Amino acid sequence: MKLSQKEALFASEVVTRFELYNSLFLTLPFYRVKHTGTLLPFFTSHCEESVKQNLSPSDIIESFFGQYEQYVQTDDRVDLLFRFIQYIERQVVLFDAIEDAAFNKTTRHEENALPFLLQQAAVNPELKAAIRKKLENFSLRLVLTAHPTQFYPGRVLSIITDLTEAIKTNDINTIHLLLQQLGKTPFFNKNKPTPVNEAASLAWFLDSVFYHVVSKLQSEVENEFEGPVFTANQLIELGFWPGGDRDGNPNVTSQSTKEVSELLREILFRCYYRDFRVLKRRITFRGVEDHMARLQELFYQNSFTRVENPENLQGEILDRLEAIKGVLTRSHDGLFVNLVDDLIRKVKLFGCYFASLDIRQDSRVLRKTHECCRPELKKSFPEGYSDFTEEEKISKIAFDEDDISCDDFDSLSNDTLQTIRLMKRMQHAGGEKASHRFIISNCQRASDILQLINLFLWSGWKKDELKVDFVPLFETVQDLRAASQVMESLYTHPFYKEHLKNRGNKQVIMLGFSDSTKDGGYLMANWSIYKAKVELTSLARKYGVQLAFFDGRGGPPARGGGKTHRFYATMGREIANDHIQLTIQGQTISSQYGSYDNAHYNIEQMLNAGIISSLDKDDKNTLSAAQKSLIEGMATTSHAAFVALREHPLFLKYLEKFSPLKLLSHMNISSRPVKRSSGGELKLEDLRAISFVTSWSQLKQNIPGFYGVGSALKKAKEDGVWNEVQALYQTSGQFKTMMDNCMMSMSKADFRITTYLSEDPQFGDFWKGMKNEFDLTRSLLLELTGTSVLMEEYPVERRSIALREKIVLPLVVIQHFALQQLQKDTLSEEQRNIFGKLVIRTVYGIVNAGRNLA
Repeated sequence: MKLSQKEALFASEVVTRFELYNSLFLTLPFYRVKHTGTLLPFFTSHCEESVKQNLSPSDIIESFFGQYEQYVQTDDRVDLLFRFIQYIERQVVLFDAIEDAAFNKTTRHEENALPFLLQQAAVNPELKAAIRKKLENFSLRLVLTAHPTQFYPGRVLSIITDLTEAIKTNDINTIHLLLQQLGKTPFFNKNKPTPVNEAASLAWFLDSVFYHVVSKLQSEVENEFEGPVFTANQLIELGFWPGGDRDGNPNVTSQSTKEVSELLREILFRCYYRDFRVLKRRITFRGVEDHMARLQELFYQNSFTRVENPENLQGEILDRLEAIKGVLTRSHDGLFVNLVDDLIRKVKLFGCYFASLDIRQDSRVLRKTHECCRPELKKSFPEGYSDFTEEEKISKIAFDEDDISCDDFDSLSNDTLQTIRLMKRMQHAGGEKASHRFIISNCQRASDILQLINLFLWSGWKKDELKVDFVPLFETVQDLRAASQVMESLYTHPFYKEHLKNRGNKQVIMLGFSDSTKDGGYLMANWSIYKAKVELTSLARKYGVQLAFFDGRGGPPARGGGKTHRFYATMGREIANDHIQLTIQGQTISSQYGSYDNAHYNIEQMLNAGIISSLDKDDKNTLSAAQKSLIEGMATTSHAAFVALREHPLFLKYLEKFSPLKLLSHMNISSRPVKRSSGGELKLEDLRAISFVTSWSQLKQNIPGFYGVGSALKKAKEDGVWNEVQALYQTSGQFKTMMDNCMMSMSKADFRITTYLSEDPQFGDFWKGMKNEFDLTRSLLLELTGTSVLMEEYPVERRSIALREKIVLPLVVIQHFALQQLQKDTLSEEQRNIFGKLVIRTVYGIVNAGRNLA
């Protein structure tokens, strides 16, 4: 088959280079590395052939070692398997670096929409005016979250960065040295990270990538227009959750929040100091000495000394930089003004905080805290308040100011109030944007928001100085349905209306993709969120509220990931889209934002999506009533199929027995527990969505990313509306993106790994049911899209996925072999620990290779 130009370029720039540089591993001076590297291709081929024959993982491992007389002892076999894992982990890093090095050649070959759009605007005054109008009220907010699938620590990310640059120039000597460094560098932590450790790990991206890219992109867009564009907002905002997100994580305390806030400030000032040193080497003229000396003092002190009571220095820094710029312009022919402008732009963008530290807590904890406080304010709340209906509570809530003591409260309630007080201090140190959002998880009623406002007013905040946005988070299918009712109660509440007025009549609502998928399946989750956005937008417009949706998206399509920008580009006018806000989680951070080129491109895509959605004059993207009815029917069918699977008595048992779910808690990658509640039998509602999705991806079944879609398409065909579904795929960007993302998820599944379970006396029929739905979904998706293979429309991505899957196939086999061994009752405690470690180590490599599996 003849390769397309894109595929041929990928083959030469990525595949060939990987084969070349991969051979360098054999020359590294490590324990038996040549032996390991020589045997690994044979093991990989053996796994590929055995999987085709539907052999079980245990049979695959046994038959491989049966070919080698020196591997009779179990210890020798396990030792080699661990060495295979180490080798493959580093192969994945090499492949990442090679793909990143080729990024501008393989990806930029595609239409790079934002530059193309701005080029058109340069010769089209009407288009230019429309884009400018959009940008004046548009912003993109990217929020980095601490989820346990960002496996690469900063030391490895730095190697990947240097390796990428060396590969770009084919610097073999440097590549060889960096591969040696990679071989000596530990990938994982010996101990579980603290929330502050997690923050420090993610701060690497702020320092190394976002600091440069965000400023550069804002500059590039500004330069296309005459005069200031971003007067009411900044184009790109950064948010940060590590140290602030305490939902179900008892390890996050007000002290860790404080430390993270201070850490972000220090890292930011080091970035400023680094730029200032360049400035200082260039600006050696008279007339700026005092300003330069003071800036030197400010940047240095805040970079390397923990300031006891930090203050917001943004105003003074900008004043002095503007004064320096004035001297250069008047007295020195404007020499090096560009360097000053660059630093001014960065200080305006990042202030003294770098990224806004969001606070998040579950509504149940906030209700308990409110209950603890009420006895201290007997006059404000009548007897029996806890037993009131929602309407009665809303009518009785009083908004009195106080500053109550919480020393005798339980630890969670105490910490909640201490964090609320800390937010005020953070605003003093970094300005309002340092920490101005409190997100309420599991928000089910208006009183959840109003009672949280009480907690602020009882912790020293004043009504007219309450510079905080209260953000409800709706996640489950049921909560999404009730969201409009909750928000209408707030929009019509006198106090909340006044608060919104003080906040510029702006409301942020967060919608969670992960839990809605776990709750209702892939298609119903996406459709429920779409419907909720339409309803909430209509309601906000009715009450004159400027609404922004904050999407809690994970890495894989099952958690709202995939081709995200296409969702925002095709929203239609029924959905508020002036501001795009979303979380960046797990491996998505390093895969899409891990390098300057990647981050620049992916942020460009998001900016472009926000702009072009507003240029749709004919409103082609808004779904018609008939189209909505068609998707509603398919979502309902899909939901019924998924719920039937989820409620099957073997569902959780299967996941616990054949996936690494129970072992995820032993991985030293996150401060957050695998499930929300501690102890007791595992319940689906307590299981975190990320653990749920990760477990299915390790099984190579990816159930949350497709299950029910085939049943929905089949029902549509039986109902005689197949032509309408095909037309919907061709005309609706939303539906097309849902289906394309579903195919991406399925491309990373491989049921052959677990085919042996079809004969299992307990789980055989259960496995066959999932496999049948997979086959049905694949068959009908191919028919729907008119293609012969999944992701045919995206050949480069499809090839990349296939290569990555080939690299990690041995890890998948090793993992399932180890899980099979752990089911034996005859194992000693030492053997259980060894096989458990085998499982855990394979999880890292599989997720890293998948890039958006969890």
